[in-house]
Amino acid sequence: MSVRFWQEVQAVPRQVNLTLQVAAGILRNAAGEILITERIEEGPFHGLWEFPGGKIAAGESAHMALCRELREELGIDVLAHEHFQSIKHTYADRTVELDFFFVDQWRGEPAGQEGQRLRWVDVARLDAAELLPADAPLVDALRELT
Repeated sequence: MSVRFWQEVQAVPRQVNLTLQVAAGILRNAAGEILITERIEEGPFHGLWEFPGGKIAAGESAHMALCRELREELGIDVLAHEHFQSIKHTYADRTVELDFFFVDQWRGEPAGQEGQRLRWVDVARLDAAELLPADAPLVDALRELT
């Protein structure tokens, strides 16, 4: 006697529980404007703006990552920075834990080393809708300081 088993297979969305640690700089110039950079990577956030920075590598502190990322992205050397705020944001495929630092002193002139556009924006004109979703909560926090 032979027995046949029928198993129905359903597609189950794959859940990725990836958590990224990120360090980002809030560069402020003498006029009090904030530097934002355009995302040039392809994907859902292409064309949005962000505070410059990037992933913290294994064995690297947030401070070290901030200095490395701003050197790579903007061509500047950070001379002084101060931790401002930490934010955790969950996207559909990942969670991002961001450490934001005020950067008021640096050596060099910020320029898009990876082809990205840069823009200095008055805090009052900073538009959360233009920013990455993880960066948007900072707009209100920055406005409260002015």
